[in-house]
Amino acid sequence: MYANVNGLKMYYEVHGEGKPLVLLHGGLMTIDMAFGALLPDLAENRQVIAAELQGHGHTADIDRRIELRDLASDVAGLLDHLDVASTDVFGFSLGGGTALQFVLDHPGRVNRAIIGSIAYSPDGFHQEIFDPAQWATSTRMPTADDFAQMHDAYVNVAPDPGHFAAFAAKLQSAAQSPTSWTPEELAAITAPVLLVYGDHDFFRLEHAVELYDLIPGAQLAVLPGTTHMGVLRRTALIHPLVEEFLG
Repeated sequence: MYANVNGLKMYYEVHGEGKPLVLLHGGLMTIDMAFGALLPDLAENRQVIAAELQGHGHTADIDRRIELRDLASDVAGLLDHLDVASTDVFGFSLGGGTALQFVLDHPGRVNRAIIGSIAYSPDGFHQEIFDPAQWATSTRMPTADDFAQMHDAYVNVAPDPGHFAAFAAKLQSAAQSPTSWTPEELAAITAPVLLVYGDHDFFRLEHAVELYDLIPGAQLAVLPGTTHMGVLRRTALIHPLVEEFLG
């Protein structure tokens, strides 16, 4: 299904019934690639609204930079389209940053938020993540198989399959200047927040703890033996965490 939001023809899926939960995937992912293994269980006792962000999957890119504030506004527009006043939200990586921005921009619409694998400032990343010279030997970066899966997932559903390389470059350019949030902004969050990271993620664990300290009442989960790309694959760990946190 599609919703016309902010000049975007935004693809979304709705599964199950009950209290709503919005799922927001990571960069260069689709709904199925990010949440395919989790979605059936999550939809057993709630209404799961899974969206594909600007330029991802079924949602065509538009002439607009990739900015978290715009992506969060798109999510708000989708909820308006669906007549959903408030929701839980679960975002990973790019989707995690979008979820955090949505919490800040639309606090009255968020019940609980699960935010996976983000930095609140650029110094949260391990140095190798922004150093192409280290990518070939990095054990934190996505593998060639990961990139192949992203490519295949894109070309299988995208309105313009040939746009993958250009969009990947656009997304990489945006990632070079990540969004930052101030301690004051983070301290103003009132919704319950669960932060989730892999212990071998893109981000320093000290940074994850700093974010945990800055958000009042936040909870923090660090998945053992887990890279950035592995976080959502640890379904046996993620699913009980999500269920317990969301109640």
